Amino acid sequence: MIRLGAVGDVVRTLPAVSALRAGYPHARLTWVVEPASAALVEAQPWVDEVLVFPRPKLAERLEAREFGPLWSDFRAFVARLRAARFDLVVDFHSIMKSGLLALASGAPLRLGYARPYGREASWVLANEHARLVPERCSRFVRNEALVEHLGLGVKADPAPLRVPSETTAKMRSQLGGERPVVLHPGTSDGTPYKRWTPEGYAKVAAALAERPGVPVLVTAGPARDDRELAAAIVEASGGAARHAPETGSLLDLAALFQESQLYVGSDTGPMHVSSLVGTPVVQILGPTDPVENRPFGATPSRSVRVPVACSPCRRGCSAATCIRMVSPDRVIAAARELLSDRP
Repeated sequence: MIRLGAVGDVVRTLPAVSALRAGYPHARLTWVVEPASAALVEAQPWVDEVLVFPRPKLAERLEAREFGPLWSDFRAFVARLRAARFDLVVDFHSIMKSGLLALASGAPLRLGYARPYGREASWVLANEHARLVPERCSRFVRNEALVEHLGLGVKADPAPLRVPSETTAKMRSQLGGERPVVLHPGTSDGTPYKRWTPEGYAKVAAALAERPGVPVLVTAGPARDDRELAAAIVEASGGAARHAPETGSLLDLAALFQESQLYVGSDTGPMHVSSLVGTPVVQILGPTDPVENRPFGATPSRSVRVPVACSPCRRGCSAATCIRMVSPDRVIAAARELLSDRP
């Protein structure tokens, strides 16, 4: 299997991979992934082996014009691919880079998407193509369509992201038995237009903290912007919210979400992690497509957005009018609705 790219794209492939395991219970399943998501993928019982594609290292070599070492590193990775002697490659990414890796593996059967989901002429490198109908669907449905194309007659596992018990126990201890609501305001550095306002999050925290037994925690990634945003929300909430425990890895973050009553945040990889561990989510949407990016269907969720004329779009803009127009009252109502369904 090949699914490179951002954390959100990788985790949304997990249900399809769990279905592959059900369809091929005795096969050896290997996942080609990039370093950022490798540890989380390695922890999943559906996967036997992880091959880490060294994209950051190759990019550094290219920027430094170290063409000899770059070619040597790439050849070493391809040699590992070919040595595995794969029978089938399922290319969930279906771009030129993943298509070339599938071709380099030497596998006789290479399954990818037909156009338009097969991009950058990747369909030329595949010799089996899945055509999706309807063409506009969620990433979860899109990924599972590749498995359905194989005719296996299986479904995704209802809990497609597993957190190791020791990681869960450690987080449970850090939380002291609390079952919080988690606010995750940050997004990737390249998508600041997905970020809702700190004032909005602070109002949500103040409203939800009025409910007995609902502590409100704010998470932050390692980036300075994330930490500053979290600090601004904690301060503006007037004591209603506090900082979440440190999460040094994606698995730690998944454990925190698993121990929480509710997740509130933008369209990010962590939001999909929360939905995949079964924690209900309130998804605050700006320019991103509400159909393609909806949370995992087996988990209760609410999406809050303002359908302005230019939304959805793929690039976003500095004005970010669509997400700034989302009112705290709507987010609070969605959160209370989901919390009322929780024991």
